[in-house]
Amino acid sequence: MTTQIVTAAILAIGDELLSGRTKDKNIGHLADVLLLSGIDLKEVRIVADEEEAIVEALNALRARYTYVFTSGGIGPTHDDITADAVSKAFGLPCEHDAEAMRLLADMYARRGMEFTEARQRMARMPRGARHIANPVSTAPGFVVENVYVMAGVPQVFQAMVDNILPELAGGAKMLTRSLPCPYGEGDIGTLLGAIQKAHPATSIGSYPKYDGQRFSTELVVRARDPEALDAAAHAIAAMIRDLDTARASGHPGPEA
Repeated sequence: MTTQIVTAAILAIGDELLSGRTKDKNIGHLADVLLLSGIDLKEVRIVADEEEAIVEALNALRARYTYVFTSGGIGPTHDDITADAVSKAFGLPCEHDAEAMRLLADMYARRGMEFTEARQRMARMPRGARHIANPVSTAPGFVVENVYVMAGVPQVFQAMVDNILPELAGGAKMLTRSLPCPYGEGDIGTLLGAIQKAHPATSIGSYPKYDGQRFSTELVVRARDPEALDAAAHAIAAMIRDLDTARASGHPGPEA
């Protein structure tokens, strides 16, 4: 049986991310959501508010992956140029979307605020783009082919993600299993590499820990096939038992 593999990339846009003034919260959130949806996040890029940089990154990513998700740069200020860059990447005119204009005009009217030229910028998108609903602040994101363009404000971004999830084609769900290992990475690196090579249908992650006195490692096995997951996990458990036996017998074990 052929397993559908669905892939994705995230393109985070904004000078403030690169300068450190803003700490990104969207990448981690979307990564968690995609994992649960069976979509493999393969690449993350962060680019400045520069049109050519956005166009170059977007064109590379959208050709390589099933989905591309962007965050940032669709607000009302002069440096919010994502809509222009996405339009350029697809060779489409960037224009005020009639429905977005109506939604924003109604929202500002209800709030007794002027629908200024700057605020109207939030209604701009490539011609023919589909809306991503924004239940938090009304201004929509948009979709062009396999590219999903969303706001950078975490609360708005997360609400938009919730709205697009039902239409995404999920792949086979990734299964995971964690195994605590009382040995440091220096003790298990060679052995673990051999296990990974022997179980190519899995991905084995190694996460070191230090409790103030000694090192240990959390080993995480990921796979789509439960039998492959079990086999790799059993091999790791056997590795740990062998190291325990060697330690108990006074054998130095692998080189730290």
